[in-house]
Amino acid sequence: MAQVDHVIAQRLDSGVPLVAEVARYIISAGGKRLRPVLLLLTCGALGYTGSQRYNLAAVVEFIHTATLLHDDVVDESTLRRGRPTANERFGNPASVLVGDFLYSRAFQMMLSADSMRVMQILADATNVIAEGEVLQLMNMHDASLNEDGYLRVIRSKTAKLFEASARLGPILAGSAPEIETACAHYGQALGTAFQVIDDVLDYDGNSIEMGKNLGDDLREGKATLPLILAMQRGTPEQSRTVREAIETGNVDRLSDIVAIVRDTGALAATRSAAAAEAQRAIDATMQLPDNAYRTAMVALASQLLDRRT
Repeated sequence: MAQVDHVIAQRLDSGVPLVAEVARYIISAGGKRLRPVLLLLTCGALGYTGSQRYNLAAVVEFIHTATLLHDDVVDESTLRRGRPTANERFGNPASVLVGDFLYSRAFQMMLSADSMRVMQILADATNVIAEGEVLQLMNMHDASLNEDGYLRVIRSKTAKLFEASARLGPILAGSAPEIETACAHYGQALGTAFQVIDDVLDYDGNSIEMGKNLGDDLREGKATLPLILAMQRGTPEQSRTVREAIETGNVDRLSDIVAIVRDTGALAATRSAAAAEAQRAIDATMQLPDNAYRTAMVALASQLLDRRT
């Protein structure tokens, strides 16, 4: 990861000072770097030790960071990772344009891999993520969204880059197609579990630990899994309360919504859904060589369920 951070620092250089300032601001905020980690772990599990793993790990982090910059503008977010978002500090135009810079820099960096397969995976992933963003926008304030519709959004918007990151390891290693598929399944399942738990924490966390405002999803009119299940399991009055909050984006009754999500068992059911995805990820690793990297991949999937931030 130190090598990846070195590549990131090098490739953030720009002749336009504001570009580097905004990009460094959001990247220096830290974050879990899970997508680069996935790429490095799958490379390690499959025996690839070339330097291209550092370059492509930086690429997926740049793509992810670009989506964060654009997300925060669309969602009008003010807090991320415990400090003001880039759009809050630098304004929406700078955030959007620096996001564009990070996307284009990522595609410049991909070329050094000299692999059309790598280009295909990352280009397809970027396109699917964009479609997922638009799909989520279309679903805002739609209380009729069901579980399948919810999963379609998060598997496009969040899990797709996890999947691509995990798939790049076997591509670099020249692994068999079935190994690439296993890694892709691991990444998709892990990314899905990650987002489901993230949606749990919006109703079962605290803003200091999470580094973002609680209730943001509800304020934006997002029908996430805890709310979908609460409407299915609740009394007509409870379902109506949740439905109205989604449709209006009103968080005045956030404490009531949290109580409904808990009392109906929706929170526990959502955690169970995340656990099933984590187990799917663990099962996929069984096709990989038995080594310390595979052990770490299993541990990562297990520990994801206990995250509080």
